[in-house]
Amino acid sequence: MTQDPWSRPTIEDLRRVLESIGKSNVSNARTNERLELSVPAEIRTPRGNTISAMTREISRTGIGLLHRGAVTPGDVVVRMASETREFQYNVRIEWCHPCDNGMFMSGGCFLTNTEKE
Repeated sequence: MTQDPWSRPTIEDLRRVLESIGKSNVSNARTNERLELSVPAEIRTPRGNTISAMTREISRTGIGLLHRGAVTPGDVVVRMASETREFQYNVRIEWCHPCDNGMFMSGGCFLTNTEKE
């Protein structure tokens, strides 16, 4: 049986992709510190589609995601859950690029209530 192309990437999928990318030797001039974070997530598009994802990293201002299938840049809702609580964020996806194994990496910034359309 073939794997659903939109299914949530596994932790092993995430590891393989991140290992294939490797660490950059270039100094990162980002304003906010990014923390590695690998938890299940869902992306809800403006058209109401739900895409299973895994987080890659998070900062005070944005989030990086790994998923199967491309996501069009624009405003989405990202949901994550811990054992005791569910988190929902409005995010503006700014980029989405293909990587290994039919996977895509995307990144976006968190929107405030005044930035939502």
